[in-house]
Amino acid sequence: MFNKILIANRGEIAVRIIRACKELGATTVAVYSDADRRSLHVALADEAYHIGGSAPSESYLVIDKIIEVAKKSGAQAIHPGFGFLSENEEFAKRCEKEGIVFIGPSAEAIRLMGDKITARKIAQEEKVPLVPGSDGAVTDVEASVVADKIGYPVMIKASAGGGGKGMRLVRDKDKFESSLRMARSEARSSFGDDSVFVERFVEQPRHVEIQIIADTHGNTIHLFERECSIQRRHQKVVEEAPSSAISAKIRKKMGEVAVRIAKAVNYSGAGTVEFIMDQRGNFYFLEMNTRVQVEHPVTEMITGLDIVKWMIRIAAGEELPFKQKEIEMKGWALECRVYAEDPETNFMPSPGLLIYVKAPSGPGIRDDSSIYSGCEITSFYDPMLSKLVVWADNREAAIDKMASALREYVVLGVKTNIGFLIRLMNDEEFRQGKIDTGFIERHPELLTPGTVDLEPALIAAALAVDDIEETVDSDKQPQSNWKLLGRKAALSGGSLI
Repeated sequence: MFNKILIANRGEIAVRIIRACKELGATTVAVYSDADRRSLHVALADEAYHIGGSAPSESYLVIDKIIEVAKKSGAQAIHPGFGFLSENEEFAKRCEKEGIVFIGPSAEAIRLMGDKITARKIAQEEKVPLVPGSDGAVTDVEASVVADKIGYPVMIKASAGGGGKGMRLVRDKDKFESSLRMARSEARSSFGDDSVFVERFVEQPRHVEIQIIADTHGNTIHLFERECSIQRRHQKVVEEAPSSAISAKIRKKMGEVAVRIAKAVNYSGAGTVEFIMDQRGNFYFLEMNTRVQVEHPVTEMITGLDIVKWMIRIAAGEELPFKQKEIEMKGWALECRVYAEDPETNFMPSPGLLIYVKAPSGPGIRDDSSIYSGCEITSFYDPMLSKLVVWADNREAAIDKMASALREYVVLGVKTNIGFLIRLMNDEEFRQGKIDTGFIERHPELLTPGTVDLEPALIAAALAVDDIEETVDSDKQPQSNWKLLGRKAALSGGSLI
């Protein structure tokens, strides 16, 4: 096992990795930007080094600075988390060149799976189901021809894309040219590569992915599926494991396909093979994410396996001690991404100072976060505050637990999506599992605040706020702490739901 590990990331994933490292007995090294001087991951790490300005391009994306800190601190390995340099082929190569272990797959596996067109060709060679579309990157003229051939609606996708960037859904031929221009422009600014491909759009698709783990001794297993269909702007908001749409037969087949793809590129570490599934249960390969996923906790909750620890162990050369048939799935897990954003304004980010934070707790409740009362949410990074995860015996019980936990989640100082998430948990179609990637767009009523029981959140906040004194209103009658706290939240732009 490594003695010292550098975490080349920030926020909740850095905190998550630091805790896993400490449990394994490894000393931790954090890096931080100007904006993150007072971040939780900096406080929790054994050592912390400043690496530059607040913008990622001045700090977390600068390979030379990360490597310099690793060498200076004596770190033997680097865990990249997700985002930033986690799927950067050159970073993985640089680590290898400097004699530092990259906790993740090989640079070659990152290269092969990082390009959607190359990944699509590999899947084709492995006889994996694919959505009809272009065989590779296309010129503007070729793109139009392919679209006409496979029929509208079509999806234009950036070859080097991810996170919903460089994607455009086109339903009509007369909008294809303008959509193609926008997709290329966004791809160029996001990835430095404007190449795109075209594929048929699957109506009302479900987004289902398979978690795989592979060691360097030839063992590859899957940890079942996650459903990630609740999305806004092609980005996930709610994830669950297992999926309510997957039968045991489909689960087995999908898992076998994911393992086959991973083996085709000699994959090692943790990775995710993503699929879309139509309403008839047919599934098609989308891409492979060569890193730990944001939503990995739901898989951990139903399998009892610590994915982050196994990434580290595998990078250290350990062999998986279990076979596929020994992995069992128990219960149901849900994850809600809590964001500092306003659902009423198309989920626009809401940066600011967190006046007060109180996360829910209790049996079967897990909150992965790096926020605390008094910390600042800046506009430099993703506005995700935390990942609230629950586990229960079945889906209905998990949804009930999540709704209850969300009502206890208190965040004052910024707008959040907590109220939206509560309304989602109470939506009848969602509870019945009638979901797909267009669910939020079809339910705009969920974006508007309604009548929600505030008492649990108000009580939780009032119990912890010791500086609220009774005041007297215009009628000389004492106001309750709950009323005053609600007023304070409203004045601060914060949210109790």
